[in-house]
Amino acid sequence: MTARTVLLVTHTGRPPARAAAVGVAAALVANGVGVRVVDGEVGDLDVGPIEVVTPDGACDGVELVVVLGGDGTLLRAAELARPYGTPLLGVNLGHMGFLAESEPDVLERTLDHVLRSDYTVTDRLTVEVVVRHAGRPDWHGWALNEVSVEKAARERMIEVVAEVDGRPLSRYGCDGLVVATPTGSTAYAFSAGGPIVSPDVAALVMVPISAHALFSRPLVLSPAAPIAVELLAHSAEAIVTCDGRRTTALLPGGRVELRAGAQPVRLAHVHPISFTERLVRKFELPVEGWRGGAAGS
Repeated sequence: MTARTVLLVTHTGRPPARAAAVGVAAALVANGVGVRVVDGEVGDLDVGPIEVVTPDGACDGVELVVVLGGDGTLLRAAELARPYGTPLLGVNLGHMGFLAESEPDVLERTLDHVLRSDYTVTDRLTVEVVVRHAGRPDWHGWALNEVSVEKAARERMIEVVAEVDGRPLSRYGCDGLVVATPTGSTAYAFSAGGPIVSPDVAALVMVPISAHALFSRPLVLSPAAPIAVELLAHSAEAIVTCDGRRTTALLPGGRVELRAGAQPVRLAHVHPISFTERLVRKFELPVEGWRGGAAGS
């Protein structure tokens, strides 16, 4: 039987996350599961034989990535896991933790599920991006949450034309524009006024940011429709950002091309709850007075 291996990714800047990592690593090693840690995150994990690896190839041969931190830590782990199709299981030791599967108070139960390989996996849509200048591809990227095109200088807005399915849609004078997946619809796109989209829905969301335009409503688009954003030649410079982590400059006259990614990010689940329940919990939505389906029976 091939030995099982788990990659542990931790927000080392948070003491609770570091403490949790020690406990999780010790339990995995004690139960015969190999533990990998990316160099720079080893810290105080003196719990037995741990394999220290570089980010390149960290998920090669790994069954699961256990992420201890917030959404930012999970997005960092997704960079390691996506090329290998390795599922991520997040334990929220951050703030919102919308992407996390588990909370600290059920960490022991979550770990028991991992030890028994008792979890399910779902695929989350990603978005791929190409930045072109003078028609040449200068930069490639991808995102699990969103790709944003934003002004580089605080005092100057940018001028863009949005394109959908090969046709121009609208010109905007704006602070920027966000293209988000359903997963990212609860993140930056939501704060910019976009709709929340269930992860079960195959769609991309386009949201203008502070647009000076008659038509500035967010759009929910088919993932089969390619999207592009052209920065007009007289516009100020912009910045393209993927998941708030990977960036490149967009010069006047440049073009950003986006489409649904061919490779998803895979998330592991051990405490399945409905999307509605997750929204209520994470956003602390008021539901007092609800009587449910029995009220009319």
